Amino acid sequence: MGTPDLLGRRRERHDLDEVLRDVRAGHSRVLILRGEAGAGKTALLDHLAGRADGHRVLRAAGVESESEIAYSALQQLCAPLLDGLGRLPAPQRDGLSIAFGLSAGVVPELMVLGMATLGLFAEAAAARPVVCVIDNAQWLDRLSKLILAFVARRLGAESLALVFAARDTDGEDLLEGLPELRVDGLPEADARELLDAVLTSPVDARVRDRIVAETSGNPLALLELTKGLSPAELAFGFGGFSTRPLAGRIEEGFRRRIAALPADTRKVLLAAAVEPIGDAPLLRRAMEKLGVGDEAAVVAQSEGLIEIGACVRFPHPVVRSAAWRSGSAAELREVHAALAEVTDHAQDPDRRAWHRAHAAAGPDEEVARELELSAGRALDRGGRSAAAAFLERAAALTRDPGRRSSLLVSAARARFLAGSFALVPDLLAAAEVGRPGDLDRARIERLRAQVAFATTHGREAGRPLLAAATRLRELDPAAARDTFLSAVGVAVYAGRFGGDDLRRAAEAARGAWTGREAPDLLLAGLVSWVLDGRAQAAPLLCQAIDMLGPDDLGLTWLTPFVALELFRMDLLGRMSERAVRLARDTGTLSVLPTALAVRAGSFVYAGRLADAAIVLDEVDAVAQLTGGSVQQAGGLLLVAYRGREKPALEAISAKLTDAEATGNGRLHTLAHHHKAVLYNGLGNHRAALDAALEAGRHEDLGLHSWTLGELIEAAARSGEHQIAADARERLGDRTKIAGTSWALGAQAIADALAGPAEQAEDSYREAIERLSAPETAIEGYRARLLFGEWLRRASRRAEARTHLRAAHEAFTTMGAEAFADRAGRELAAAGEPTRIPRQVVRDRTTLTSQESVIARRAAAGQTNVEIGEALFLSPRTVEWHMRKIFAKLGILSRRDLPGAIGGS
Repeated sequence: MGTPDLLGRRRERHDLDEVLRDVRAGHSRVLILRGEAGAGKTALLDHLAGRADGHRVLRAAGVESESEIAYSALQQLCAPLLDGLGRLPAPQRDGLSIAFGLSAGVVPELMVLGMATLGLFAEAAAARPVVCVIDNAQWLDRLSKLILAFVARRLGAESLALVFAARDTDGEDLLEGLPELRVDGLPEADARELLDAVLTSPVDARVRDRIVAETSGNPLALLELTKGLSPAELAFGFGGFSTRPLAGRIEEGFRRRIAALPADTRKVLLAAAVEPIGDAPLLRRAMEKLGVGDEAAVVAQSEGLIEIGACVRFPHPVVRSAAWRSGSAAELREVHAALAEVTDHAQDPDRRAWHRAHAAAGPDEEVARELELSAGRALDRGGRSAAAAFLERAAALTRDPGRRSSLLVSAARARFLAGSFALVPDLLAAAEVGRPGDLDRARIERLRAQVAFATTHGREAGRPLLAAATRLRELDPAAARDTFLSAVGVAVYAGRFGGDDLRRAAEAARGAWTGREAPDLLLAGLVSWVLDGRAQAAPLLCQAIDMLGPDDLGLTWLTPFVALELFRMDLLGRMSERAVRLARDTGTLSVLPTALAVRAGSFVYAGRLADAAIVLDEVDAVAQLTGGSVQQAGGLLLVAYRGREKPALEAISAKLTDAEATGNGRLHTLAHHHKAVLYNGLGNHRAALDAALEAGRHEDLGLHSWTLGELIEAAARSGEHQIAADARERLGDRTKIAGTSWALGAQAIADALAGPAEQAEDSYREAIERLSAPETAIEGYRARLLFGEWLRRASRRAEARTHLRAAHEAFTTMGAEAFADRAGRELAAAGEPTRIPRQVVRDRTTLTSQESVIARRAAAGQTNVEIGEALFLSPRTVEWHMRKIFAKLGILSRRDLPGAIGGS
């Protein structure tokens, strides 16, 4: 009796049919079929593909033995679409070409590749709906999985479906959070029917009950576990409710079947399992090398264990796994050797080297060198995990203990860069067992510290970083300089929670710079700032940040602090704009969130609060892309100036909790500083004073001067004149050294608030003039607000109204609500009630968070393409969202958006 096709599964088939209906209607769908091995996920994918009439069906599958080969699954999926590469923007086209080995170059990071893949799919879907079917997703190589997860999270209106089948996993799951359809065993009645369809002889009803119960209705288990067993074995030897995982028991059933086949047929299955790309001509050439005839393959196909047509395919991943694990060590070496011989060295050198490596019975220096070359090519393509795998195998084939240690350290570095932190310690321990040279010992020490910082984000990494930097000083001066710079940076972030870490790091790093490049001057300046004082440090720091170029993008995490310390708001804006542009162009996700947060801060100081909110939305988009979280300290400045007390205090409280948990003293200072800004805006100067005093307990790089400014205003308005006067003197020490317009303007405000009373008016006027530049607009209008308040108290109400009116209108336009209300109250007290025309603001509560972001960007004049590039969406998806936004807001065009969304 034949087996029924998808017996039962009404719910699952209905949901898959819904996917196809949505795709035909011009929408996109993502679905993860989640369940244990043998639950029927592959059969459901086949059902979906078979129902996709008129669609372009693309297929790929994760292969356990290929899980380290970068982009292998993505290339398999995208290969039929590569004729559309020419229609992508140049950076995306070039990135995919390099990643797939079609051209030479350095692969950009994941953002560019993700956008390129999304664009490739969208181009294909514009012609006809596309259905991508990805089986065995738990074995996809990491880079393919990251990119496909990115695409899955950015789809909207591309007439595209991404449907994955994946097993349950206890480890990292990059697909977590995407829509899932649970695929469990069949209901009891359907399971009985399926079992009856495959039983070849009568079986006692109680035995059938036991089989159904033990398999939990798993279709593959019902189909395979009973094959080859006699009724007696079914009744008495089935396994007695085994506690082993079902996947292992199913695989064991297939291994039993494979073991019963002729030797040549087993060899065919083993070769097909080891050769994961399904290249049928390659398999046949390998069979010739192995001395195996076509009849052996015919037997395997007649047994239903393999299909050999245009490509080679196993009926289920468990069959491939069983075939692979059925081979002995000697048989595996023989098969790998045959595959290596028939793999073209010019076309596929890396897979050939991989096969040669697994064919080697002992050390082989020639193969080890080939693997090193493969590792280099993998790194060029961005395949850090693949590079690590090549290097680890090369180390195993190397006789020289010192060289083995060096290869293992390089493998550990690649694992670290790939984010596989848990794998690094064992590799470093193995490297130490050999004979690492002094340089490799220093690399081991540094890498251990880097892993510690990456996994804990605490100050604990400081000491080992210093130790590694000290060891590297004589061995690799440039590496030592960079490591010292990292150690100093860790101490800067630790701040008040770091004890004497910063001084110790600076003392150790003195003289570690090797030349006059930007990193050298930056390290020299920071060391001088700690040990010699800001007066001596300022020239070095100025030179460093003025020299920064594209190659220094990785310093974005530290250089904005220096710009703030030097009162260089002009440079902060240019620096962040350049960093954002470079990070986007190169897809450097590690830098982009920081660059965006700095850019958002520069927008806030310029009074462009709406633009700052848009940029911070993009930081959230990057976080969604990576599946992680980004610590947005820059968002605190925005919520502080917006002045909505409850949400601002909630955000500040959350950051204080994060600071305590991670040992980030700088974040602690930032949170209290921005609380002071919030309360000064609200006019609650006593609360602002308390927050500023707490923020000022530690002199954080680039923060203390701004905290002193908030402290002076809060203290002066609270009647704490001595506190204000002392803070004014301390601020003067800093502004005199900086000498910029921003520094002198900040000092003029301090002099007006806490200096000689007879000089107050001149000081206010100087502050307004010096802070009138676009990059310091919000500080300039704060100066006008303070001057207007001073004039009103001096009974010069007409003059006061001029400045208060300007401040009120500016703060209202900016969206700085608390400062606008404060100016409005003062303006009313000066005899001019505020009359700001009310905007007609429609109900925005029906907009989703993503729609709100898109609406704000569109209202700011961005095109669909610009919005898509910033939020990692295709233009078609942006257009789809815009139609929904117009319908929800009851408007007809983009011209109506500003009034419809108000100052959100």
